[in-house]
Amino acid sequence: MKIKNAKFLISSPNLKLCPNLNLAEFALLGRSNVGKSTFINTLVNQSKLAKTSNTPGKTRLINLFEVQTDKKPFILADLPGYGYAKVSKKEQETWQKNLEEYLLKRPLTSTIQFIDARHDIQKNDILMQEWLKFNNIPCFNILTKCDYISRNELNKKLAQIEKQFQNKALAFSSKDKMYIDGVLAYISSLI
Repeated sequence: MKIKNAKFLISSPNLKLCPNLNLAEFALLGRSNVGKSTFINTLVNQSKLAKTSNTPGKTRLINLFEVQTDKKPFILADLPGYGYAKVSKKEQETWQKNLEEYLLKRPLTSTIQFIDARHDIQKNDILMQEWLKFNNIPCFNILTKCDYISRNELNKKLAQIEKQFQNKALAFSSKDKMYIDGVLAYISSLI
């Protein structure tokens, strides 16, 4: 599958304001600053399509992007990250409620949970994975920032995630774009 074009559709505070597009849709989950927005930009080869920041908690809305390919179009939904962010507890609770509603009620093809390759799997990642399994929400994992670790360490981490989460796990790096074809092939197999 080759990407032809991608465009931003909408930023929405909640599910009710998200348009129903009748396309395969992938919801991007992960800790704040794990690289979800960078993933979108790298995947579609547009450096400024999704807003990126070094500040955790920058994504505060449900951001939908339509990706046109040589096969079928699909939607990427960039969701607020979980974990550390400099926002009030009340705002974090609102994010949590909107995130849960979106994941439970939106007809998703799959979720994609992002994990930073440089660190051990975090408690928040495990809790999110358990919640997805409990609610029968499909998921696969992407290990980001893989250019920071050795190939041997990467293979061990991918195997660990697949064993622990019982999901497909793929490598990704915005600097080393050799992983893009594998990610696109897997997304294509799901739509």
